[in-house]
Amino acid sequence: MRIIAVVGTKNTGKTTLVTKIVAELVERGFSVGTVKHTHHQFDLPERDTGKHKAAGAEIVAGIGSETFISIKDSMDLEKVLLMMKFMKDLDFVVIEGLKESKYAKISTSEFKDEFTIANVDVFNMDDAKLSTTIDLVLDRSFGMVNDLNCKKCGYESCDDFVHAKLQGRADAVYCRSESDRVILKINDTMIPLNPFVRTFIDETVLGMVKSLKTDEFGAENLNKIELLIRDKHEND
Repeated sequence: MRIIAVVGTKNTGKTTLVTKIVAELVERGFSVGTVKHTHHQFDLPERDTGKHKAAGAEIVAGIGSETFISIKDSMDLEKVLLMMKFMKDLDFVVIEGLKESKYAKISTSEFKDEFTIANVDVFNMDDAKLSTTIDLVLDRSFGMVNDLNCKKCGYESCDDFVHAKLQGRADAVYCRSESDRVILKINDTMIPLNPFVRTFIDETVLGMVKSLKTDEFGAENLNKIELLIRDKHEND
């Protein structure tokens, strides 16, 4: 799952650019999710889900023609990205706002930092410029980095890999230590796994699950296995 952020000052076309990027990536065959930095509530107070939250519910889920979950807490970007990564097998996530994030960025204003790969004028962007911008996204965006500094990517540190990627000098799309196959979270914090531990967990859990008669419960395939372990002394 690669990540690209669209940043810029107010009224410079961030939302317009996000929709253009999403549409172009989908047109090219990629699956895409989005994250928007907002200062507003998700629920309208007069709607039923808004009333649920006002009554004190910490998590409100809406199920129907669409599914949404509203959590009565502010979550940091990394937790949201991890949740999206775990729930859906996405190729890209496009972020609107959050200029302090440490992912490849396209700026719709004069804002520029070490992660900015392009500054664009959205209101004078033609199809050719959009296509060039998407090509740049494909070349220089990257996924979540675990800061293991394992050097498997050929660089001395994860920071070195990131900056090489931003400058177009790295061929890899992801940090080599990253894996979509095995994710470990402890108390909602993502814990990086080195290759040995990741492989051990993968093969051990998969081997045990395969010994069970999961098909009798309607689970004929093992595309995704979720295992939650709570500390038995948690409530002591």
